[in-house]
Amino acid sequence: MMRSLLVMFSLVLVPAWAGDLSSLTQGETGKGLKEALVQGAEVAVGKLSVQDGFLGNPKVKIPLPPALAKAEKMLRTVGLQKPADELVTTMNRAAESAVVEAKPILMDSIRKMTLEDAKAILTGPEDSATQYFRKSSGAAITLKFKPKVAVATRKVKLAKRYDKVAGQAAALGLIEKENANLDDYVTQKAVDGLFLMIADQEKAIRKDPIGQASSLLRKVFGAAKS
Repeated sequence: MMRSLLVMFSLVLVPAWAGDLSSLTQGETGKGLKEALVQGAEVAVGKLSVQDGFLGNPKVKIPLPPALAKAEKMLRTVGLQKPADELVTTMNRAAESAVVEAKPILMDSIRKMTLEDAKAILTGPEDSATQYFRKSSGAAITLKFKPKVAVATRKVKLAKRYDKVAGQAAALGLIEKENANLDDYVTQKAVDGLFLMIADQEKAIRKDPIGQASSLLRKVFGAAKS
């Protein structure tokens, strides 16, 4: 795999190659890479932004913070334990509504990609494109997600009760402080879920470029893989 990626990067720098790679131009190679990034981002956002995109996918479903089990007695006394399923559903619906905000940010990140960024992606590990996205757009996506999450969680009165109880649990050292606020917790889990799905798409493209829809993407990644 590393050898294939190094060959692919060389296409960006060298104008012509012999053999199977000779038909690929620098422009085609750069375009193919960006097309792969666009495809990975669009598919990930598309899968997560529908109903049950988070809730119905065990890989990204957002649970209550596991450490809250330590505060079970406290939760029961305020009536939060019984409707826990409703809160889980609300958290995941909030993530599903927020994730659409990521697409324009990811597309802008692709437009701003430099030659150095391309080198890191092509010569890096199988999730190097995902790492690029997280580094270049993770903070902006988090800022965009949180207001959408807040709107969704405000619709359920449990959100305030969660913050109150979780805040007390955090003060007692029962849970981490970053899990003490519902909006912060859901936002971070939504961002993590998005990048997990992007990583899955990146691996699929690298593993089977011939099976991808775009002829240019198949041509570039297929030649590099050979």
